[in-house]
Amino acid sequence: MPYIYNIIKADYLQRTRSYSFLITLAVTVYAAYSFVPPDSAAYTTLSASGYKGAYNSAWVGYVSAIMTTVMLSFYGFLLVNSGIKKDIDTEVGLIIATTPISNFKYLLCKQLSNYLVLLTIAGCTFSISLILFFIRGTGFPFILSNFVLPYLFFAVPALFVVASLAVVAEVFLGKRSILQFIIYFFLCGMTMSLIKTKGGDNPSGVFDPFGLSLITKSITSQINLQFHESIKDVSFGFIFNGHRKYKPFVWDGISWSAVFIFSRVLWISLGLALTYFSSLFFHRFDFKQAAGKKKIKVIQQPDADKLTINPAGITRQTMPPLVFNYGIFPFIKTELLLLVRQGNKWLWLLNAGLWIAMFIAPLPIAYTYMLPILLFLQVTRWSDLVTKEKTNRVHYFAYASYKPLQRMLPAQIFAGILLALVLALPVLLRNAAALNGYAIINIVNGSIFIVSLAATLGILSGGKKLFEVMFFMLTYAIINKVDVADYLGSLTHNNAGLYILIIICINAFLLCAGFLTRSYQVKHL
Repeated sequence: MPYIYNIIKADYLQRTRSYSFLITLAVTVYAAYSFVPPDSAAYTTLSASGYKGAYNSAWVGYVSAIMTTVMLSFYGFLLVNSGIKKDIDTEVGLIIATTPISNFKYLLCKQLSNYLVLLTIAGCTFSISLILFFIRGTGFPFILSNFVLPYLFFAVPALFVVASLAVVAEVFLGKRSILQFIIYFFLCGMTMSLIKTKGGDNPSGVFDPFGLSLITKSITSQINLQFHESIKDVSFGFIFNGHRKYKPFVWDGISWSAVFIFSRVLWISLGLALTYFSSLFFHRFDFKQAAGKKKIKVIQQPDADKLTINPAGITRQTMPPLVFNYGIFPFIKTELLLLVRQGNKWLWLLNAGLWIAMFIAPLPIAYTYMLPILLFLQVTRWSDLVTKEKTNRVHYFAYASYKPLQRMLPAQIFAGILLALVLALPVLLRNAAALNGYAIINIVNGSIFIVSLAATLGILSGGKKLFEVMFFMLTYAIINKVDVADYLGSLTHNNAGLYILIIICINAFLLCAGFLTRSYQVKHL
């Protein structure tokens, strides 16, 4: 057992000491602060047809807990789904394969380290929720159980399942990161859809891993009873309605049932069962090359007396002349080829299908929904745009090349922008046909923004995870029509010129930060 503890500890410390984790934690803390907005805010996070709970301990604790659970269940997967891959890349797995640790114990270590990382973030949001109550919950008594119990019964079991699914995805899908994301987000989206449509058929919340249906049922029941309404649904998430006035009501929380508490144990048991099931198919770092399975052809050697050796050697006259090209265009061509050839070829079939569908679908749907999804499918390409040198351990040569800041980095960014514009071409052409120059400028601005964000976050963190998490949060916010995150300009804005200027300033800031940081890295290699 001591070596199991050491594996969990080492893996946990390696993850939490990275820059990407620290920046993600800072973003999460800021998000947790916004879970309970002030009364003067132009948004809310949970409302029921114009009703909003007073900021007592129950409302602050439960809203913070459910927002943390859902948020971490979605983007936490991206944060922790590379534990086995890291052991493969660093070749630590070859050492682990020779130890007596079993497949299940090794995967359990990875699952628990994933879990601890997610619990660390949940612990920070828990602390923020306590602080927020004393800031905004004036006039109500502090009840600690209203903070502890929702985190215990909502976040703890749900994040355990997320940590297990991250291990299962790595075992069965290997390095196919984008396929892992697609399947996982489809699973989460289907779960949320079933909760919303079948929430009334599941009043106990047994089949709800988030606990959202239980809160929804309790809030709507109290409002309907107290105000004689017939509300059936609760709006959840960041809801921007301007400075709308809500009718306040006092909500005292949920009456926990033994059935619901036992269901949390079942969800944790499901996570353990998934980890054990995946251990039966774990490769244990034994990768057999396809070439090794082929039969080796024996080449018949000619007789020694028939061999004729020409000792002419190599002369410079027979070699092609040396041609030097210090321009940026060969770099751009190379980077484009690397972007296109990265990943599995089958993904381009999905990209091509969405690309063609954007010509056919109604323009608002293609612009607001299909284009952000198509761009997000390239997340692994753009996240690797400026980090592949460090990943493949060739940054010593790349940074020492001729003018890396004037040639290599601009070529990488320009190649990424070209790819984004080609993917957005259907929407660009349709807006051009409609003489909508505002949309064209916004799409070009958004393409520059997303590539600049990938480059800057990759340079700052030295890894891919931070951008992948941020890009997912942006895409999720756009699909849910959160105008603050609308980097493509698909939503209506009051001041179009100011919006364009803000995106341009953000792009300039990101590019300057990226170039200055890379300049420092090159000089202090």
